[in-house]
Amino acid sequence: MTDFTKTRALMARGAEFLGTDYAILCGAMSWVSERGLVSAISNAGGFGVIACGAMTPDLLDTEIAETKRLTSKPFGVNLITMHPQLFDLIEICRKHDVGHVVLAGGIPPKGSVEAIKGEGGEGSKVICFAPTLALAKKLLRSGADALVIEGMEAGGHIGPVSTSVLAQEMLPELGEEHLIFVAGGIGRGDAIAGYLEMGACGVQLGTRFACATESIAHPDFKKAFFRAKARDAEASVQVDPRLPVIPVRALKNKGTEEFTAKQLEVAELLNREEVEMGEAQLQIEHYWAGALRRAVIEGDVENGSLMAGQSVGMLKQEEPVADIMAELMTQSEEALSRR
Repeated sequence: MTDFTKTRALMARGAEFLGTDYAILCGAMSWVSERGLVSAISNAGGFGVIACGAMTPDLLDTEIAETKRLTSKPFGVNLITMHPQLFDLIEICRKHDVGHVVLAGGIPPKGSVEAIKGEGGEGSKVICFAPTLALAKKLLRSGADALVIEGMEAGGHIGPVSTSVLAQEMLPELGEEHLIFVAGGIGRGDAIAGYLEMGACGVQLGTRFACATESIAHPDFKKAFFRAKARDAEASVQVDPRLPVIPVRALKNKGTEEFTAKQLEVAELLNREEVEMGEAQLQIEHYWAGALRRAVIEGDVENGSLMAGQSVGMLKQEEPVADIMAELMTQSEEALSRR
């Protein structure tokens, strides 16, 4: 079964929007979603997304150029809305004619969507994350071309509602007229088929690709994923209501305990009025960038951050991206053929 006729038909709008064979995005994972994995996913018919994270404009400039060297297929760039140089990063994306920019980490600041889309819309397409129906409608009114609705089963920064509930709430209302991608806890093609039938134009997966052969993640990082069960991927605890830290799902280790301590430390700085709220949140983001690097690049799986979605329990071994993509599409097609 190689033509994936039924799956392709349901994905057609999403695939056309992305310019890909399959409407499968790879979620932007800091330190993991770099040129190697991004280009492999795009070359395999999906849509790779560079995780800009805390990169400087110069670093992003290099990363996009190197990714273009490895693939001629479309790929996107994920930008964090609270990045202090957001508009400079947008300029770098414009310079390279990046087709799609994914905005994550909160409501896009004033003028950012317009800057990405450019005058007359000759710039990039904008994809935003929408954790609620009300915010989804607001983002679409504000110029978002497509939305990702991501449930709490996902890895990394998460919202409070499960993927299945978000899909039931949003797809019937928005799926027909708008481009809605579903994310969070998806590890098999059967689930992809279900969300496509509900009205999604495509899906986003992160954890499933984190341990691909092409992923630069350290062998010990990958081994931790292969050993883990779904229940091991826990959401972080918020220690201070004044510090609205978005919960993060990761495999439990010493690093998750250290994050709780880091929140207490930053909350104390707020108490003493030694930092502004924006700076406090930025400190938390920088903490995550460092903790992620320790795990992904250095292989410190005890003290680093092992951000993972609950689909981690389905990962058993390293596989090439092309094999993962083919398996997902085959499973989806088989599921739709049983209907």
